[in-house]
Amino acid sequence: MNYEDRATEKVESQTAKVPSLVFMGLAIGAMAASAALVLTGRKQVGNFVGQWAPSILIMGLYNKLAKEIAVPRRQGHSSGYGASANVGA
Repeated sequence: MNYEDRATEKVESQTAKVPSLVFMGLAIGAMAASAALVLTGRKQVGNFVGQWAPSILIMGLYNKLAKEIAVPRRQGHSSGYGASANVGA
């Protein structure tokens, strides 16, 4: 997994620039919009919008993994994952 194509490296380096809180905010916004739509009688649209939240949270998880593991490894820094495993040894 050390050798990814250029497209993957580009995507990971760009997504690592987005703060994790953005994904949380978008997911909560989708849930709030979904609830508002359902309460105003637009149940089908509300259910559709409500299904965005898990996908947004998964993208946030990918963002976090790219920040913690993939991007620092490519830049020559030790990753947060490997560094914490050796603490206290």
